[in-house]
Amino acid sequence: MISNQLARDLAATGVLWEPAAGDRFVIDTELLTEDVFWISDLTVEVHHYGGQSLLGFNGTTEWALDSVTLDQALWLPREDQLRGLIGNRLVSVRRTDEAWEVTFTPEPGGEERMVQDPDLECAYARAVLAL
Repeated sequence: MISNQLARDLAATGVLWEPAAGDRFVIDTELLTEDVFWISDLTVEVHHYGGQSLLGFNGTTEWALDSVTLDQALWLPREDQLRGLIGNRLVSVRRTDEAWEVTFTPEPGGEERMVQDPDLECAYARAVLAL
C-alpha cells in the first residue's frame, strides 16, 4: 500500500479521485491516518449532495462519523489504479534484489525513465509523480 505522503503528493499534482467500491482511503487528520477504510456498499458508500461527493459511514456505531467530504479523505490508489494512471507510457516492471523498477516514457516517443521502490505500489506512484 502506498504511503500517506505519496498519496498526498499524488493529490497535490492533480490526480483526481472518483470514489468507487473497492477504493481505500484514510481520513487525513492526525488521529485517523493510521485507519484505512474501504468503500463498500455495506459500510462506506459514496453519496452526492448539492454537487459535492461525501463518503457515508453506514452501521459503524463504534465511530462518531456520519460522513466526510472528499477533501477530508486521502485516496490510497491500488496497484491496478496506478498502472491505469501510467497507461500506455508503461514500458516494463522488474523486480531486483532490493526494489521494484518501473520503467516508463513521460511522453510518447520520449526517453525512457525509471523509478524504484521496495514496494510495487509505491514504485508505480513514483512513476505517476514523475510523469
